[in-house]
Amino acid sequence: MIRTKNDIATPVMSQNLQNALQKRTSTLGSETNALRLVDGDGDGLPGIFLDTFADRWVVSTRDPHLPTEIKAWLKQQGHSTYWKQLDQHEKESPSHIAGPPQKDAFLASESGVRYRIDFQAGYSQGIFLDQRLNRQRVREHSASGKTVLNTFAYTGAFSVCAALGGENGGATTTTTLDLSQVYLDWAKENFRANDLDPADHYFCKGDTFHWLKRFARQGRGFDGIILDPPTFSRDDKGKVFRVEKDYHRLVKLAYACLAPGGWILCCTNCRKLDPRDFAQMVRQGAPGCQVTPLPMPPEYTGENYLKSLWVEKK
Repeated sequence: MIRTKNDIATPVMSQNLQNALQKRTSTLGSETNALRLVDGDGDGLPGIFLDTFADRWVVSTRDPHLPTEIKAWLKQQGHSTYWKQLDQHEKESPSHIAGPPQKDAFLASESGVRYRIDFQAGYSQGIFLDQRLNRQRVREHSASGKTVLNTFAYTGAFSVCAALGGENGGATTTTTLDLSQVYLDWAKENFRANDLDPADHYFCKGDTFHWLKRFARQGRGFDGIILDPPTFSRDDKGKVFRVEKDYHRLVKLAYACLAPGGWILCCTNCRKLDPRDFAQMVRQGAPGCQVTPLPMPPEYTGENYLKSLWVEKK
């Protein structure tokens, strides 16, 4: 539930904040309490982004300082509120600025799916809210008896949705792949939070490129694959991956592991990459597939930075 009080921000800024919150109220409820509330330019608040996680707020800015008017308004709202600077090199946890401190992890819900959120865990809080519609789509397309591979999985949100998609009449077996054991353990907690037994699924620690090559050599195929890599990474041998140059190579490796009739969700938030160039790279890696662009959630009214393509193997 969104709570607002009389604020002391400038009248225009105050009205824009109130309007942004009111626009999203219909999406919030018992099923969804994690959502983007304010989206920068799209809400007349350039450089200001506000997310709610089960009534706890995180405000983000590109500037190294939170505007005084915004901070004053946030302090009047009564929420546990944290602030972080975007695109920082140190990747620090957000800092507490208002309301009760939130020192412990807690659960937030999206479309009835529960996720563990932690404001003390680093730069990211446990779930990327801009992938809301993509998670729903993965759940809808993860039928019983199917296998889904989630690469660069972070805390396994896509894996949980895929596993839940197979609840009626069977089970979807997921494989969650990430370099970090901390995040793999977090993913298992997300499974348990949704009454799913992690022992029924696979969790692999390591480099996605290495694992995709290994799966292909083993002849192991998947009915669905999620590709949402970081824009830049370096493997244990020092080989660099840049989304704007190398995404087609990633898609090619995934395509070699895709079962007939299967799908790949291809995503990137790389702002340097034009959507048309991204689609061309995906088609280069998965020739002959049907490629469908997917929209960002409607609460993202500002920059259309997240590029998502649904790839289906004929």
